[in-house]
Amino acid sequence: MNYTIREIKTSEYPLLDDFLYEAIYIPKGAAPPPRSILTAPELQIYTRRFGESDDDKCLVAEVGGTIVGAVWTRIMDDYGHIDDHTPSLAISLYKKYRGNGIGAAMMKAMLDLLKKSGYRRVSLSVQKENFAVNLYRKVGFEITADHGEEYIMVYDLKALPESESEQIM
Repeated sequence: MNYTIREIKTSEYPLLDDFLYEAIYIPKGAAPPPRSILTAPELQIYTRRFGESDDDKCLVAEVGGTIVGAVWTRIMDDYGHIDDHTPSLAISLYKKYRGNGIGAAMMKAMLDLLKKSGYRRVSLSVQKENFAVNLYRKVGFEITADHGEEYIMVYDLKALPESESEQIM
């Protein structure tokens, strides 16, 4: 599948709410939550006023001119927060585009961008049952904390090889 990974445009910021909703892990057999869940303060921190801070970074994946995925980071007090210098990562890809390497490519491109921007590491939170745990491990994230139903995972950007990062995009 042909895709392009690029920086998000300001006019596309509203799409982050769609990708945030898509990123909500829904256990097998459970009903998805109503979209109104996006107004909850613990979710609003992922998208509200996005782009106003230099620490806000976002890349999108496009297939045939349509945005099909997003990966974004902010320094925020979210589920994956470890300190005030480490951005937390969120990633989402529409279901029909999963399994084609797009998620891994978006993740690697974001890691490269963060390293070039001078960050030392990036964190995320993921529910243990979420299939994405395997993607994060494969990319190089390590579990640093176990909070019952979820893990806090961290990627050490100093470990990202220069030659690999140059081939990402």
